Amino acid sequence: MALPRDECAPLKPETAEGDRAAADTRKGLAYAVSAYSLWGLLPVYWKALGGVGALEILAHRTAWSLVFVSAVLVIRRDWRWRAVIQARPRLLLIFLGSGAILATNWLTYIWGVNSGQIVETSLGYFINPLMYVLLGVIVLHERMGRAQVMAVGLAAAGVLYLTVNHGSFPWIAMTLATTFALYGLLRKIAPLGALEGLAVETAALCVPAAVYIAYLGHQGSGSFASESHGCSLLLLMSGCVTAFPLLLFTAGARRLPLATVGILQYIAPTLQLLLGVLVYREPFGGVRAVGFGFVWCALLLYTADGLVRWRRGAKRHRKYGVGTNP
Repeated sequence: MALPRDECAPLKPETAEGDRAAADTRKGLAYAVSAYSLWGLLPVYWKALGGVGALEILAHRTAWSLVFVSAVLVIRRDWRWRAVIQARPRLLLIFLGSGAILATNWLTYIWGVNSGQIVETSLGYFINPLMYVLLGVIVLHERMGRAQVMAVGLAAAGVLYLTVNHGSFPWIAMTLATTFALYGLLRKIAPLGALEGLAVETAALCVPAAVYIAYLGHQGSGSFASESHGCSLLLLMSGCVTAFPLLLFTAGARRLPLATVGILQYIAPTLQLLLGVLVYREPFGGVRAVGFGFVWCALLLYTADGLVRWRRGAKRHRKYGVGTNP
């Protein structure tokens, strides 16, 4: 008969290490779920600024994001990333390009939300993972597996169905999916962390943003400090709203397997879709249900294939010390 374990006995090293790993994973889940939930609820914030033009919101979001991110970097006192920029000045061109693409994505998203197209913006972020697959094939010459080919085909069928039966091409969704995939591709080849990269990108865009804000102020048509105090506060806090979820995501992604992060990413567009349909009463009839259904089936197939690939890589890593490191 097994003897009862002495509760006062010290934990074995491997047990203590396992407990720490489990606690770290729980923290990672909390951080990642919080980040994606905040991104999913972001339409509520932009709706509160519905009386402000999308371009003006973008300008303030860019300027105040730089202020917020710079403050965080000063608090961290970690400036080693600047040496990377100084050693490779051409990186500035990459970040200028990624910043311009990010601004296009932000502008499209803000305009879509405030023009009553939250449902279509959610479609863009559902399609986004599959757009990464396409760009990998086109730009990086990666090979698609059979399941990935089928997933992309299903998503394309959904977009075609929506275009033909809904009467218009879902350009907001496709612009969001394409620009964010291009942004991810550029950031993949730029060796800076998420926060540091955002600092460089917003710094590159800050001059035209500040000029536009000053121009609106000079013309007397700017919303900052001329509208209600609540509107001005919302514009000022747009930098925090932009960067804070990014901090949470970065902290979560460091603690979680890539497969887990890949599944959690659907929280944001799901919340956006629910907001659009249930809160803001945007139409979601049979045509949209079928079109979205194609995309959701594609994502199920894509996610299942990704999980199978990850598990195989994890098994190889444990057995041979090679392959995917979870």
